[in-house]
Amino acid sequence: MNIRFDPEVAATATDRTLTTCHTDALLEALCDIYTNEPERRTATIALPQAQNAEAFIAQARNENLIDKAETRDDRVFLTTSRQTFWQLPRPWLKSPASSETLLSYTQTGSVTHPTRPTNAEGTIYERHFPQLDMTFSLRTADPDADSEVFSEWMNLDRVAHFWDQRGTRAEHAAYLKERREDAHMHPMIGYFDDKPFGYFEFYWAKEDRLGPFYDAGDFDRGLHLLIGDAQFQSAGKLKAWWSGVLHYMFIDDPRTGRLVGEPRVDHVRHIAYMHRMGFYTLKEFDFPHKRAALTVIEREKFFNDFRF
Repeated sequence: MNIRFDPEVAATATDRTLTTCHTDALLEALCDIYTNEPERRTATIALPQAQNAEAFIAQARNENLIDKAETRDDRVFLTTSRQTFWQLPRPWLKSPASSETLLSYTQTGSVTHPTRPTNAEGTIYERHFPQLDMTFSLRTADPDADSEVFSEWMNLDRVAHFWDQRGTRAEHAAYLKERREDAHMHPMIGYFDDKPFGYFEFYWAKEDRLGPFYDAGDFDRGLHLLIGDAQFQSAGKLKAWWSGVLHYMFIDDPRTGRLVGEPRVDHVRHIAYMHRMGFYTLKEFDFPHKRAALTVIEREKFFNDFRF
């Protein structure tokens, strides 16, 4: 990619100058700007007025890469906002998004809900964090390959206190297999670079056990999680994996308007951190096995205010 930084242009509120009219080059420039400057609200990219500039602008609009385009002084200026950039599925999603599944409805018990996509194998989401110089990824859990480390985590005292799922490797492999076969769930292992550190269990809330406790939307998404490797609970890594997890849940389907959680009410530290990220507690309620806090974050709040 030919991306050139021009200090004179930067002084006139232009952040990058492209030498080629190609959307991959534009996306690369935007990634460099927004991932290295978390507080950034907008970015403007300049390129020379070229014969194919009009077609390039049309393609950039079609791919939702830009908010506006204008021409002056024989150059084209493309502007995008952080809300637009961070809602892009590229380059983060590594498998087809849930939104690519044709909309149809089915029933689970007495609940009518959208038919959910089949879980893809392998890496689902990947994002590099320059501040850590590490790459976070989410990979679909494999009951055979992942059961050993998953079982180790589940038998940790601090994990068992909240999950209550102590058991053998065979039992935990069966647990992962059951989750893989459940259409409303997608179990994943979180990695930094190639080191597994946690388990993330994504679910569609409407047909979940949580659904009856609030007015669940068709595409509301929830999450259960555990961090097996304690070194990834340090402040920098904690913020990074939370950022990646929430980002994935929203960009996987643009129809997802809110994310929900139901931590135990005595998991005070976890709930407090969720509040700092922008969640609020809608109410407390009783599951058969625990008293829970219903935590919520709205899509608009996340993309407007979250510091990626």
